[in-house]
Amino acid sequence: MPLTGIATDAIGVVTICLVALQILHGLLCIIYSFYFRARIRHQGYIQLKYFNGPWIIRILFILFAIWWGLGEITRLNFLRGDGRAYGSLSLRWQEIVCKGYIISNLGFAEPCMFLTVVFLLHAPLENMEAGILSRRWNWKTLGYIMLCCIPMFVLQLILTLVEPLLDRYRGAGKLPHYFTTVAWRSDGMALCTYPLLNTILLGLFDLILTAYLFWLGRHILRLVLNKVLRRRVTALIFSASGLLAVRVIFLGLSVLSKPRHLLFETLVFLAFLTVLSCAGLCICVLVYFPVADSLAVGNLYNLEPQRRASAEHNETSSLVSNIGESSVMSLGRTSDASWKHGSISFRAYEDGSSPGTLVELSHFSPSLDAAPSPAGWPLRTAAAHIQGQP
Repeated sequence: MPLTGIATDAIGVVTICLVALQILHGLLCIIYSFYFRARIRHQGYIQLKYFNGPWIIRILFILFAIWWGLGEITRLNFLRGDGRAYGSLSLRWQEIVCKGYIISNLGFAEPCMFLTVVFLLHAPLENMEAGILSRRWNWKTLGYIMLCCIPMFVLQLILTLVEPLLDRYRGAGKLPHYFTTVAWRSDGMALCTYPLLNTILLGLFDLILTAYLFWLGRHILRLVLNKVLRRRVTALIFSASGLLAVRVIFLGLSVLSKPRHLLFETLVFLAFLTVLSCAGLCICVLVYFPVADSLAVGNLYNLEPQRRASAEHNETSSLVSNIGESSVMSLGRTSDASWKHGSISFRAYEDGSSPGTLVELSHFSPSLDAAPSPAGWPLRTAAAHIQGQP
């Protein structure tokens, strides 16, 4: 059933608003990451350096998500028609815009976005000195992401650019039009569609990515102690895997209808929502929560000198002693409340132990009466936690 112009415009406006919110959310998280990095550099939080290790890759993930969102705006029918952004473009140029969208989003932005998620999840499982704590880790990881994305980008590019050649088989009745059609011409406009061949290729990529995510998630969940962190990782893996599969199904079913028809617009909008919600969840779990949890650790270390000063005055004055006891109790409550959160960065080593010892972020901060951890040491080991040692 064809939709009215008002309904099509409403879908376009909602899409633009959601993308704008995603961009705002991403920019705020980027600012938050830079603020965290500045705190570490200027206030001497050496122990928190580990949790700031993948800061470039975190920001890169947000930039990929923003790129993807802007690409989703370019395909909207809302921008086509007289007096709109694409109103002055010829049909040929409107079709070129649709081809550019397929190559950019399905061939680059979306694969890179979820490849970045995989590398961020895998980072805590690597050796600390050669991994996140290495200055070159971010740039090496960026190179790996680009390298893994090249095959997908090239294949999507080939399928899109050889459409005229595939049209010959379509004209001979050997290949249905929806396998290769990038744009549907209607009322003097070229409306973007999703060629089934490109969607199948995206589905194969998502299938491989999903299989690796489940394998990676099994290893992470088997070693994580923090219950909150386990829930976060579980939600991230299942949402990424499930929503990617649902998106491919929606895009594949969209060939059953035409642009500006109810079924097509509904399926495409739902496919957009799946990736948007998945990207938002990944930004929270992989960028915002690790920074917020680490800043909570830093705030506790800021309170430690005040606690020690109160303890010294406690020896000379009963009044100051009461104040010191209140300060300790307040700090204890703050510590208990702060450590209800987890972080995606959770790896630690014990001298002489084999790699793979994983602990809760809540055990990063030593007890109030214990000496602080060595410089650069992210967490206490699981063995120390079980034995009750600092």
